[in-house]
Amino acid sequence: MDVQRIILIAALAIISYMLVLQWNQDYGVQPVADAQPGSVSAYQSSNDTVTAQGSDLPSTTTEASANSDLPEAKAATAVAQQQLVSVKTDVLELLIDTKGGDIIELALPKHKAALNDDKPFVLLEQNGNRTYVSQSGLIGKDGLDAKKDGRPQYTTAKNSYQLEGDSLTVDLVHSGDDGVVVTKRFIFTPGSYEIKQDFLVTNGSAENWQAKLFGQIKRDGSQDPSQTTSMGMQAFLGAVFSTADEHYEKISFDDMQEENFKKVSADGWVAMSQHYFLSAWIPAAGAEYSYSSRVTNGNYIAGFVSPEFSVAPGESKTVSADFYAGPKDTDLLEQAAPNLELTVDYGILWFIASPLAWLLKQIHSYVGNWGVSIIFITIIVKALLFQVNAKAFKSMAKMRKFGPEMTRLKELYGDDRQKMSQAMMELYKKEKINPLGGCLPIVAQMPIFIALYWTLMESVELRHAPFALWINDLSVMDPYFMLPILMGATMFIQQLLNPTPPDPMQAKIMKMLPIVFTFFFLWFPAGLVLYWLVNNILSIAQQYLINKQIEGEGSSK
Repeated sequence: MDVQRIILIAALAIISYMLVLQWNQDYGVQPVADAQPGSVSAYQSSNDTVTAQGSDLPSTTTEASANSDLPEAKAATAVAQQQLVSVKTDVLELLIDTKGGDIIELALPKHKAALNDDKPFVLLEQNGNRTYVSQSGLIGKDGLDAKKDGRPQYTTAKNSYQLEGDSLTVDLVHSGDDGVVVTKRFIFTPGSYEIKQDFLVTNGSAENWQAKLFGQIKRDGSQDPSQTTSMGMQAFLGAVFSTADEHYEKISFDDMQEENFKKVSADGWVAMSQHYFLSAWIPAAGAEYSYSSRVTNGNYIAGFVSPEFSVAPGESKTVSADFYAGPKDTDLLEQAAPNLELTVDYGILWFIASPLAWLLKQIHSYVGNWGVSIIFITIIVKALLFQVNAKAFKSMAKMRKFGPEMTRLKELYGDDRQKMSQAMMELYKKEKINPLGGCLPIVAQMPIFIALYWTLMESVELRHAPFALWINDLSVMDPYFMLPILMGATMFIQQLLNPTPPDPMQAKIMKMLPIVFTFFFLWFPAGLVLYWLVNNILSIAQQYLINKQIEGEGSSK
């Protein structure tokens, strides 16, 4: 009978495991198919026509002059043929639309779209399925983008550029009938995700020329293609502003629906953040800018507008802003702009997560494997909490040792809970047992566990980082659920080393915990499950040695 029961339980476990695998294959988070970057056909044929999008630009009307960052819906009146400029560097592949000079597609060849996919990850794109673009231009009294006929049409020397040497300059030129020449210049450097944008205005007219520089990021409400975790906490998706008063202020899409963000500040930046990646406008330092957000035609827009500048007849002037589009690497972000590294959001436990992230990178610089780095950081954390765990394990070992005595007291006093509690307290006091000591390891480790969760989830370095054997990506769940199952098994072994709770109901609940934890950990990132598994193994070793020590003390007495 017992053999039959074991066979049935084993068969049920195997079937359940196969069902979970199939469910994950059918309904788990699937990678978003990215269009082929660097190709016109990725989003639209070069012979197709598009309508100029004047309604997406900041307001320039006189009645809104006091609040130039407010939106204004303007009807598009011009239709222009789309001409595209392809630019390639060692870390960027992008397409620029000569109508307005916007970046309408940007891919990152150093970061793949999927683990077994050679295509680069596409951050910005504009097609029938998704809109996420970077826009900039000149608005105001004489700004080219404030004209009634829509965005300005620029011309270029050629349609394809590739970085060779120390820098690459791509010029888009617009020559007006009034004698004003505007050059929109993109400057690229090797290994950099920053694109410097200069607007060179040469006033060949007889009148003073006035305008304002704007830069904005336009995105629809589609899902984050870089978010691969189907359960647990999700990375922030939305706009982020940095001003003199507030260095890091998140504005979600829901917040943008309810109210427009408006603030005037010296320097600062505006960004659109998602899991692992970021796009940000960083205006030139030394001026006060109007930062704002708005929702137009179903698109979420966050940007800045510069103070008005003027160019006298016969004079030239240059206004600038940098655009960052790339991974949320703290070292790169710190170089790009002050406080931009805050977009690597570790949550409320950042003061724990930040040192853990730094330590993880330091360990990786020596061992060269992120999985091994996680194992080493687990050992370090365990060493720091050694004394806390030792005290807790000693209390549990003593409770395990005096389990028969506790059972005897329960049988002796029966239903007299008052006398039983008094006898138990005397036993705890005499043998120096802390009944709550077993909770201390979990209480002490939970903040570290949560902080490490955010560290592993926000570290772009772990994206597609292999460990060993079947673990090819530590940032996503174990495809075969072996790590969570092993983690659950170690939890079960830990329970065998712990004292059995005197309350039968509590004992049943404790027996269910390994199953519950295993289920929740099935969809956690493999790197996080690896941490918990190694932590359990170390706890088992420490608790086993302490149990032997306590039992030895009893034998010697």
